[in-house]
Amino acid sequence: MNQSDVHLLDLLNEILLIILKKLNNIDVLYSLLNINNERLNILAHEKIFSTITLVSMDNISSIDPGKLDRFCIDILPRIHHNVKCLFLEPLSMERILLSTNYPKLTKLKLFNFKQEFALRYFTNDCLCLLDGRLKRLTTLIVEIYYMNNSSSIVHNMNDLPNLKCLSLKCYHSTDQYDDKILPLLHRMPYLEKLTLYFRINNRNTFIDDAHLQNEIFLYMPRLHSFTFYICTYIDNVNSIHYIPYENIRQHVANIVNCINTHVFIYVTYLLVEDILPFNHEFFIRVGQAFPLLNIFRVINEELQSCCNFNTFSSDNNRSNPIAEYPHLTVLDLRNAHFDYVEQFLNETKTYLPCLTELTVFYTNLRIATENFTREETRRNCAKVKQLFIVIPLVHSKDFYLYFPSL
Repeated sequence: MNQSDVHLLDLLNEILLIILKKLNNIDVLYSLLNINNERLNILAHEKIFSTITLVSMDNISSIDPGKLDRFCIDILPRIHHNVKCLFLEPLSMERILLSTNYPKLTKLKLFNFKQEFALRYFTNDCLCLLDGRLKRLTTLIVEIYYMNNSSSIVHNMNDLPNLKCLSLKCYHSTDQYDDKILPLLHRMPYLEKLTLYFRINNRNTFIDDAHLQNEIFLYMPRLHSFTFYICTYIDNVNSIHYIPYENIRQHVANIVNCINTHVFIYVTYLLVEDILPFNHEFFIRVGQAFPLLNIFRVINEELQSCCNFNTFSSDNNRSNPIAEYPHLTVLDLRNAHFDYVEQFLNETKTYLPCLTELTVFYTNLRIATENFTREETRRNCAKVKQLFIVIPLVHSKDFYLYFPSL
């Protein structure tokens, strides 16, 4: 039998690619790229080598420095336009990411991160994600607790033409809205969907509809969905003219009347907060003004206003109007006076047919339900599936009968 002498380079390119795909991408690129063989060099530039895994095999030692040098200096700058997925470890991550741009990168996986590396890399300025490197980014969702007012990063201020959806939430109050957030939003003329959650302090004026129109909508002509919670705290009391108490009461009354004459059919989340007490009529108007309300949070530590409260001194009085919330599923009363727990759970005052999640202090709940025996508050509790309270480990039989859906 004659034995044929066939070399690797005698194979067709299609067959060579099938073989190379079976091998580790890093080994292929390291061995074939720029080795004075034009054919192999062209094959190494194929788009199939789009996943780069630069992670040590034993999870202990780092990548060989010489190998890393060649990748960062010679290989990655040549094939960066093909890279779609990077698998990296902390010791080499920064150098690899800064060695070139990755315009088609869609996936980044990080391995072997310990706490000290996580604190270093993931508590810095997340806005650098929009510095222009991720040119094809279409959706960005960021949730942070705190926004630092100092940053050593100079951000690219060019427009972001491919960004279509942005959700940016900062749960701690911040004074960086005007300096950082607005300039960022002004770079997004093609944005279609925007979600903002901010509690803003150290401003001289409130964020109102005129501000939203002039500083956000004007810069986003394609925006069709805007979900937001923006609370502005005015701290500079000395710059505000004194307003007589009677005028304040009239102003608050005007706000309530405005709620009464408008219907906000798209609002599903509402937080109401005041240093003055709410009354039953206020909650009736809220229910009418926000017919599709799904989540409601009440912050008010004051005893409920007596102007309507006395009319409910007897649970047998059924002639008074009831506040109706037919779609409300989540109710948060953790920062509300006991009266508001009674207001919402008492079916003679409030209709809550869909309530499934309740947040409340245990003591207030126990008092409002008369140790989980009161009939007038039983119906609104019957469908609750999630109850967030500071509670004893052992509950009474009446408690479980009161919340059969838990």
